[in-house]
Amino acid sequence: MDSFIACHECDVIHRIKPLPGKGAAHCIRCGAVLYKHKPNSLERTLAFALAGLILFILANSFPFLGLKIGSQVRETTLITGIHELYVQGMQVIAVLVLITTVLAPFIQMVCLLYILVPLKFGRLPKGLPQVFRFINSVGPWGMMEVFMVGILVSVVKLAGMAKIIPGVSSYAFLALIFVLAAMIVSLDNHLVWHIWGENQ
Repeated sequence: MDSFIACHECDVIHRIKPLPGKGAAHCIRCGAVLYKHKPNSLERTLAFALAGLILFILANSFPFLGLKIGSQVRETTLITGIHELYVQGMQVIAVLVLITTVLAPFIQMVCLLYILVPLKFGRLPKGLPQVFRFINSVGPWGMMEVFMVGILVSVVKLAGMAKIIPGVSSYAFLALIFVLAAMIVSLDNHLVWHIWGENQ
């Protein structure tokens, strides 16, 4: 059964055809990229999702930053930092940080694992279209890199007041940003839809 795709720019309908290695399909009208060939997409995305989940657990289990003033050292984790924002009257900011740095990335990885693990073993997960659309809607809410930039700005401002000690969580968090980006880039959306269509 032939599969079709509409151009994201001008809505021209094209038939999806196999591509050579590292090839890309372009719209015949406007030249926009329709889709690209991503070898071993499901396997690589699954590996990145598993690695991301491990890094996520580390990032939320260990101290993120430590402040050393004199002989006193005060450490904080991501969750305690969000809690401090909440109790200090910045509830809206606390909720936004919770959603963009904790919930959205976690939901994205878990939902991808829910889809990719069965596909890896030749099975079709229940509710694949709904879950896959949900992943795409949650994706824009993940703003871990913005949070990290804010942390770096704060560290620069606090450097003159106290000694900043990066924790295990900060390194895991930084690695997680790159792993999530690689996970998203390696995922071939059209392949997932193609597999679902062939099994209907």
